[in-house]
Amino acid sequence: MIKSISPRTIFIATAIFVAATSRLFPHIPNFTPIAAMALFGAVYFENKITAVLIPLVTMLISDVAMELLTGWGFHNTLIYVYISFILTSMIGFWVKRNTTVQTIAMGSVISSVLFFIITNFGVWAASGFAGGLNGLNVTYVMGLPYFAPTLLGDVFFNAILFGTFYIAQRRTPALIRIKKN
Repeated sequence: MIKSISPRTIFIATAIFVAATSRLFPHIPNFTPIAAMALFGAVYFENKITAVLIPLVTMLISDVAMELLTGWGFHNTLIYVYISFILTSMIGFWVKRNTTVQTIAMGSVISSVLFFIITNFGVWAASGFAGGLNGLNVTYVMGLPYFAPTLLGDVFFNAILFGTFYIAQRRTPALIRIKKN
């Protein structure tokens, strides 16, 4: 027998998909829903594999669309973006244990810092480790102007995703998780 997909699962997956499509519209560089998709999915999908895979596959689909539409979907540091995305899901599993505005905000900030550290390391690594450790320092300094939009984007999209889901659950009981004893 095929198990039906719950309205809750459909809502969460749709919210992540809609967030991913926002990447296809003009936006401030790094002001994107990437970390928010991973954090939100990890907090609200019941199954950990689903919690990582649905946002990850959605991200991949949006990268393919960006590549086809703009030529900017794939780049030599994409693996570092995906590594930070998966690690943000792990942060989401921590937030899931005690989901409050404070833990969501903390998870959002930690995800932004993690993304900055990992992706800028990736830029340096893709350059062939140019300049040694001094080159790494230069890479981080040159990346600083992109950190504020990353942080603001993460906070903004987390507020949208988590806030919308909170309101939707209050208005639609079918979206509320039924706790199993």
